[in-house]
Amino acid sequence: MTAAPAQAASKDKPAPAPAWLLRHPLLRPLAALAVLLLIDLLAIPGFFHLSIKDGHLYGSLVDIVNRAAPLMLAALGMTLVIATRGIDISVGAVVALSGTVAAMLIGGAAQAQTPLGWAMAAAMGAALLCGLWNGVLVASLGLQPIVATLILMVAGRGLAQLLTDGQIVTVYHEPFFFLGGGHVAGLPFSLTVVAVVFAVIALMMRKTALGLFIQAVGINPVAARLAGLKTASLIVFVYVFCAACAGLAGLMISSNIKSADANNAGLLLELDAILAVTLGGTSLAGGKFSLVGSVIGALIIQTLTYTIYALGVPPEVNMVVKSVVVFLVCLSQSAQFKHLFSRARSA
Repeated sequence: MTAAPAQAASKDKPAPAPAWLLRHPLLRPLAALAVLLLIDLLAIPGFFHLSIKDGHLYGSLVDIVNRAAPLMLAALGMTLVIATRGIDISVGAVVALSGTVAAMLIGGAAQAQTPLGWAMAAAMGAALLCGLWNGVLVASLGLQPIVATLILMVAGRGLAQLLTDGQIVTVYHEPFFFLGGGHVAGLPFSLTVVAVVFAVIALMMRKTALGLFIQAVGINPVAARLAGLKTASLIVFVYVFCAACAGLAGLMISSNIKSADANNAGLLLELDAILAVTLGGTSLAGGKFSLVGSVIGALIIQTLTYTIYALGVPPEVNMVVKSVVVFLVCLSQSAQFKHLFSRARSA
């Protein structure tokens, strides 16, 4: 007689979330992004409003995603580097150098001094050489990644400043502006670039053994080498790929602002990229990584920046908030902190 009421009561209760969903690595970054968007919805009038002008889609959401495109590219490259237990703090310098090379070759006239394709190829070539430099220092000479990339962080931006004499190089060649300011199917072209890069590297990680090899190097590089993996070649590859992503981001930024600013272009972008990668669930200890999580992390950072500026908060607060986020992320990845927290809960 009591079974029927019990069954009815159980039907009224909401079904618990699946355990795998609660343990999903993307749950926390998606939840953080959702909280930021909810704050924007409540505090910023018309935040989700979208409009079409001249066949192009405009709105706060489009602006956030468009401005996050260079950071997404940098974060994708940084993901593979961190997955091998490395770090690359020269990303911002590579951004400045690639934008400078392209702007100087194109020149400050409506007609490009160098064909656009060659100018962009030279800029990407400079970025690839930077990545090769970092990879050789880390893989062949055995330098610590932070030390090896610190060299290029200083030298790369210094070289860009020498090339421009510390001045801003303005570009007037219209076709160059399409990379950072053009539209395809109503959406910013920069999103198409990010989508293509993401699709290519995601296919390489899933459809080939490259992703498994990178994880093996990150988990235990000695064991990976003894198992027959060419760990040095893999490490060089990830640094070259990271520099390529940074070079493309530099072209995108230079195209968007229609100039090359060797002093400020990409400044502190490497820190945002590292934060985006860790927010997305990639382990700083190497091995575990998530490309989708890194993209979500970049969106979190750009949404946070937009929210701070839109609410009229002084820009200086942005750095303080980021430092707090970095501190919390480091705590969340600390095994000792997790152990202490679990002991405190059980007590």
